[in-house]
Amino acid sequence: MELKNTFKSIIALHQEEIPFSLIERETKLPINNDRIVTVTGIRRCGKSSLLGLAINQLLQSGIPRERILYIGFDDERFMSLKAENLDEILQSYREMFPIQNLKDVYMFFDEIQLIEGWELFVLRIYKNYCKNIFITGSTAKMLSEEMSSALRGWPDEYREYTLSFQEYLDFKSIKANKYTEDGAAILANEFHKYCKEGGFPQVVLTNNYTEKIKTLQSYFNTMLFRDLIEHYRITTSPEVIRYFLKRVMLNLTKPTSVNNIYNELKSQGLKVSKDSLYLWLEYACNIFLFHKVPHYTKSLIKESSISAKYYVADIGLSNAVLLSQNEDEGKALENIVFLDIKRNMSENDRIYYFSDGNECDFVVQRGNEISELIQVCWSLDESNINREIEGLKTASSVTGCKNCKIITFNQSRLIEHNGLKIEVMPAFIRISGFQG
Repeated sequence: MELKNTFKSIIALHQEEIPFSLIERETKLPINNDRIVTVTGIRRCGKSSLLGLAINQLLQSGIPRERILYIGFDDERFMSLKAENLDEILQSYREMFPIQNLKDVYMFFDEIQLIEGWELFVLRIYKNYCKNIFITGSTAKMLSEEMSSALRGWPDEYREYTLSFQEYLDFKSIKANKYTEDGAAILANEFHKYCKEGGFPQVVLTNNYTEKIKTLQSYFNTMLFRDLIEHYRITTSPEVIRYFLKRVMLNLTKPTSVNNIYNELKSQGLKVSKDSLYLWLEYACNIFLFHKVPHYTKSLIKESSISAKYYVADIGLSNAVLLSQNEDEGKALENIVFLDIKRNMSENDRIYYFSDGNECDFVVQRGNEISELIQVCWSLDESNINREIEGLKTASSVTGCKNCKIITFNQSRLIEHNGLKIEVMPAFIRISGFQG
């Protein structure tokens, strides 16, 4: 009875709160498509807001709030909740609205992956009661193979990220025309801030710099303890795992050798197996803390044998965790460009890096074709221009791609080199979604 009362209270509370006061995001969730809509992404990136925006859309279309059932499982009252207790959600709703048919209800389950065995509950609802189901989770493996097979492709999966630069401007109510001198200056200034604080929505809406740092550090600690240690039942000292994650962050934009980090830990007298480090890195990617970028090669054997690069989910998070240890603006810019490419890719697209004497930061494959080669540097000058051009030239000769770009903080020009045209552009113009 106590659990039912808790569910009733949460359902009623959310119904009273709607419509929600939220800022629109670029991602739009579909409604009324008879599919399970699944939203994944790193903790605190705005997945819950996407659900709220979908609820607002339902209300605008005439759906009464009584037909909205919303439960957030990231709640201390559900710490010991088991899958067999989830049916009490339906029982609670039926007792609240006995004449309401469940097939007409819209069910929203936020961070449901925290309840082990949740898949069978959702599958049973979908097959027997309701087709309007929306779920979110902070892990890349939200749908088990069994559930995906049972539903035969019914789930619609959406990936959410922290704010793009355009969304960052929207959250700060900044409008500027990139074609005017004043407008371009405003955008460059804001983009510089974006490179430091990143795009977690709550952080962007916080005015105090110290509070921004504290918030980001709290996010990292929650990911460390709840999403990694507790979820994956890791028994190693948290400080060893913290050190490992920070080492990967320090190595942004460069190939990361787990073996080298293992030797560092070993030299410090810290006992941990190399296999554990590989697992932790896989887990960190599963919760979207890092994104893996493999080396480009036409040989699968070579690809698996060469160290991958790892980019962090949000550069503000890395800056807050590392503090003064990492002030490389070029790394921040490269990480932001990576995320921009990533958020605009389809499921079958891929990002690689190229290294064969010369290096190219990003080899972008869309479908079966290499569509774009990208170098990123904070500024292009005599000290690095030959290196950046040669990297694109070599990658172009290997991949056959002629669409070459160099992304900088605030430079633009066209370079022609041995028949290869290379477009140099400011990042805030390259970042997709920006309309000016």
